[in-house]
Amino acid sequence: MKVILLENIKKIGSIGEIIQVKRGFARNFLIANKKALYASKENISQVEKIKAELSKKDNEKKSNAKKLSEKINKKTYIIKKLSTENNELYGSVKPTEISKLIKEIDKLEIKPSMIQPIKEIRSIGKFNVKISLHSEVDAEIIIEVVSTEISN
Repeated sequence: MKVILLENIKKIGSIGEIIQVKRGFARNFLIANKKALYASKENISQVEKIKAELSKKDNEKKSNAKKLSEKINKKTYIIKKLSTENNELYGSVKPTEISKLIKEIDKLEIKPSMIQPIKEIRSIGKFNVKISLHSEVDAEIIIEVVSTEISN
């Protein structure tokens, strides 16, 4: 299925580009999230007219992402979790948990979908976590998992 991109998307394409994608990806993700339109003649001419405006919006998003990146890049966040004697966690640290932690500490809104742990966090220690803020802007934070003591 051919679609026209309405924003820059990492590893897919840039604004105004007509790309071929699978029907489900187009319908369920790109079009549903207003990231693309069906590539009809009317839509192609419409996107050509508003391309400059879309680029301006994308540059605003990019500059906001850069500001956000400066605030959180290389920052360490501490999460307390219950663990076994050999320092393994009961469960794992999920992106939603990291998102809530950043919101509590820094009052910054970061969607869980932007958070990509380099490897699954299942034990005590320090872990690098990549946050994709924009198609061209990434930040990296450190999640330090410490054990909470169980009181009897």
